[in-house]
Amino acid sequence: MPVQLIKATINDLETVRQIGIDTFYESFSSLNTEKNMAHYLETGFSLERVASELGDPFSEFHLAYEGDQLIGYLKVNHGPAQSELKDDTALEIERIYVLREWQGLKVGQLFYDKAIEIARARRYAYVWLGVWEKNEKAIGFYKRNGFAEFDKHLFKLGDDIQTDIMMRRDL
Repeated sequence: MPVQLIKATINDLETVRQIGIDTFYESFSSLNTEKNMAHYLETGFSLERVASELGDPFSEFHLAYEGDQLIGYLKVNHGPAQSELKDDTALEIERIYVLREWQGLKVGQLFYDKAIEIARARRYAYVWLGVWEKNEKAIGFYKRNGFAEFDKHLFKLGDDIQTDIMMRRDL
């Protein structure tokens, strides 16, 4: 069954929140303390925060379904919603998360292609993102898709200060 991408709306609040929690926990719980994970999941995916992000006209969420099964999501940011650069000539890919069971099946590539489609439709000059320096799988994926490192920034997960590699790809 082919994977379908559907743009999320505020009506998908609980769905977006839960897939965010599930994929983040799957991806990073083995490399972080339970206390730090619990704190981040509680604050980073609170109903208020996810509702605010879904309601932001400068952010977009896209959900991936295989049949009725939700398997991942994409979040992109335009202009002032960008987490770091806030460049009107760029699109930020803030999140590409896929449940472990569906990783390696090109779902991440579908999300990436969707982000590039959005950026090209708006005639942006480049796409950028931040990726945790310990997430070698994701770094490899982005390098294969033409991204290059250009900077670093700090990310706080509970009481742990982590380093994200900032990467960009010109369009």
